[in-house]
Amino acid sequence: MTEESYSRIFSPEVLSRLFPSDRTDRFFKALLGDATEGAYDIRLAFKRHDSRKQKLHFELQLKERPGKCLACNVTYGLPQVFSRHPVIDLKGVVCEIETLLDGSAKCVDWTLHGTQPVSRDLHVIPFTLTLGR
Repeated sequence: MTEESYSRIFSPEVLSRLFPSDRTDRFFKALLGDATEGAYDIRLAFKRHDSRKQKLHFELQLKERPGKCLACNVTYGLPQVFSRHPVIDLKGVVCEIETLLDGSAKCVDWTLHGTQPVSRDLHVIPFTLTLGR
């Protein structure tokens, strides 16, 4: 598959269905008891396909909510939390991504990397899937 094919498969519309915006509120409700206490919204974005290493690169984008503070000290522990939280359900997201690949490849492994601040109001957590046959 080409990079363009992957970009078409993982369009913003498809990814918003795969990781709906209400998942953020459900996460904060489960974690803090109140969705309005959350400091950011979470969005899944496709970045690129690395054909040499057979990896798909996504990221979980944490966008600061109005009137809230997206502090680094709050976001650095999130990869461990997100990797196993049932509302975030990354294992389920990986299964759905594999379904979207329609048999062209299987997801044999996935990894969440450390939080990276992009700006004061945007941090990202790289999410890499390793493909196999």
